[in-house]
Amino acid sequence: MISATTHLGARPNDDHKAATGSRSRMSSPTEVAHLTLLGGAELRRGSTNVHLPLGAHRLLSFLALQNRAVRRPIIAEALWPNLVAVRAAANLRSALWHARRIDAPAVVDCAGQRVRLSPGVRVDVHEVTCRAREIISVPSAKGCLTDYGALVEALSRGLLPTWSDEWVLIDRERWDQVRLHALEALARRLLAAEQHLSALEVALGAVAIEPVREGAHRAVIEIHLAEGNSACAIKHYQRYRALLRRELGVAPSQQMQRLIRAVASL
Repeated sequence: MISATTHLGARPNDDHKAATGSRSRMSSPTEVAHLTLLGGAELRRGSTNVHLPLGAHRLLSFLALQNRAVRRPIIAEALWPNLVAVRAAANLRSALWHARRIDAPAVVDCAGQRVRLSPGVRVDVHEVTCRAREIISVPSAKGCLTDYGALVEALSRGLLPTWSDEWVLIDRERWDQVRLHALEALARRLLAAEQHLSALEVALGAVAIEPVREGAHRAVIEIHLAEGNSACAIKHYQRYRALLRRELGVAPSQQMQRLIRAVASL
């Protein structure tokens, strides 16, 4: 769990030092910066991992998820909600100092009281979300059935999974909904292409993310039925029904029951 009260040891005249002080040496100032938020926070410049203090990683992650310019007081309050304003502002200055020491091109842009992630920084969750939305909204998108392994691997990772900050939670829930819908849509597209094993692996990946979500379980059952594995379909349905009764005290939907009723009387 990340403590929101972590003090970063603010430095005097941090913003001036960011512009004139010594900078950390990177492999090449022209290499694109890539910010990873899926599975954990990491910043890379090309193939080189950039080592930053936790506060700087939290700042970059916050700005990436906001995806816009944010005023400094709002950032400080969000990242250090349990500190008085002056201490939180000092922590923000320190985080900015560390982030702005990275060689050009810059990873953060500051204009007066407003701070944003530099547009040139690539953010994995933004890139994966764009492709996931294509899978969801364009059923006939070309290439999705031959180049989906990396996408599925990315969709299996949670958004900053070990962080418990309030500002992460809403974006994490949004990400979970995007990736679940994408995995279910991809599983059904693979099923339509009769790639049953791949479809089953993708659907079970969605089940692992949210075990009570019916859409993923329904996809698994549909795949079993398409393969002629009625017993496997019934067994999976029974496990899911027991899970719902145990965890939530509810039954599967009528749609799910009609699906399984075609092959068995339960």
